[in-house]
Amino acid sequence: MITPATLRRAVSAALEEDAPWGDVTSTALLPASAHATADLVARESGVFSGGEVFAAAFTLTDADVRVDLHVADGDRFAAGDALASVSGRARSLLTAERVALNFTQRMSGIATLTATFVDAVDGTGVRIADTRKTTPGLREFERHAVVSGGGSNHRRSLSDAVMAKDNHLAVLRQSGRDLATALREALSRLPHTTHVVVEVDRLDQIPAVLDGGADTVLLDNFSLDDLRAGVALIAGRAVVEASGGVTPETVRPIAETGVQVISVGALTHSARAVDLGLDLRID
Repeated sequence: MITPATLRRAVSAALEEDAPWGDVTSTALLPASAHATADLVARESGVFSGGEVFAAAFTLTDADVRVDLHVADGDRFAAGDALASVSGRARSLLTAERVALNFTQRMSGIATLTATFVDAVDGTGVRIADTRKTTPGLREFERHAVVSGGGSNHRRSLSDAVMAKDNHLAVLRQSGRDLATALREALSRLPHTTHVVVEVDRLDQIPAVLDGGADTVLLDNFSLDDLRAGVALIAGRAVVEASGGVTPETVRPIAETGVQVISVGALTHSARAVDLGLDLRID
């Protein structure tokens, strides 16, 4: 969920970045009295996300701009569809245009890519989840876009859950600590609501993770055969998550191994912006 404070802070910062001393082109060339209407038009098909952010770019520029959204976040659209319209002072519309498009194109790109993965595992019951591989400062917007595409959010930050990865386990080994003991000691100190995830890259690591009481076992870069073996070994004692190099072509076979969650960093770090344009006409 994008909070109002987060929305205002990020969009205001983007507007200030793009026009720190105002839009000199619009101010110099356009009459202050000129009014216009513009349509947000899809140049290609996709899944929409970022309507609230699109609107904020205009209303934070000029409170008198009217924004009408024709689709909701999560709606699919085709090339040529009008997704929203804005009307108001021409200067204001052109000042906010690029910021509004940057957010909406990026978020719709993430939603569209996420939907590709979600569609690929349809009927398996497997969740497609994001990771923390997000653009600094824009995590909430990108996480929102993943949900728009039908995906699920992983932990929001380092503060939200225990997630022991390969480097954590390497430090434990170098310190002479037993993983199962270290996990049990951590659980005794943590609030009972804290979820504990441990990432492993070999089957022989799983017994210690289960003995330590982890809630989720993350099988990283496992072959399909090893994923099936890992699911059988865990046998319902923890949530089974898979990750590592997942693509739209490989995600279905991974889902069919019996895992419950597949986390995909590419949803946010490799999504291509959807081509959207703002077609303006003078009132």
